[in-house]
Amino acid sequence: MFDFSQFSFIDLTHSLTSDIPHWGNGCGFQHKVELDYSNCTSNVKFRVQSLQMSAGIGTHMDAPLHCIPDGASIADIPLQSLIVPCRVIDVSDRANERYCISPDDISRFENEHGMISKNTFVIFYTGWDKWWLQPEKYRNELIFPSVSKEAAALLLTRNIVGIGIDTLSPDAGDSGFPVHQLILDAGKYIIENIYNAKQLGPIAQIIALPIKIQDGTEAPVRLVGIKHK
Repeated sequence: MFDFSQFSFIDLTHSLTSDIPHWGNGCGFQHKVELDYSNCTSNVKFRVQSLQMSAGIGTHMDAPLHCIPDGASIADIPLQSLIVPCRVIDVSDRANERYCISPDDISRFENEHGMISKNTFVIFYTGWDKWWLQPEKYRNELIFPSVSKEAAALLLTRNIVGIGIDTLSPDAGDSGFPVHQLILDAGKYIIENIYNAKQLGPIAQIIALPIKIQDGTEAPVRLVGIKHK
């Protein structure tokens, strides 16, 4: 039996609201009441809501199909790739809006905490999530800390399951999306807009459960970190 009392559970997921930051295309996120308690005619009163949103909204997962035409969809990603060890590479002490995470940042982490092992999910914590409630600052004309193609390539040699970051994208807005191309083409996944990763520490576990959308290229995800107390 799994003894939950030995662990802390950390929510790494932003709540979805109508005014959250997003890439700029599509509808963002909206939900409205279709039936309210006051006009519900049954004995038990219900409130019923509908949702309208971009698939890639809030804390969300990109599947390979997002930019690889024959890649795996959200529904194809196996559970064993979603409940995995996690490493958090904290660059917040040096990350500015144009900081690009390099192989040196990964080497620095591994020198202190050991080599990143196979089937690990790697989160880059830049501290950018502090701007989430200021959408214009968070979006910042798509200028935010990002990941270099070389850093992504190095992580692929570790046979990771995916990468995550606390910005809109691991790619800078004007970069041409090389990290998406590299990571997704390798059959891995990306999680964007991660919240609260600072609380995890460098070594933990994650549970990443996206909405299971058949042929989905992206989906909102409830991302949970787990660490020993």
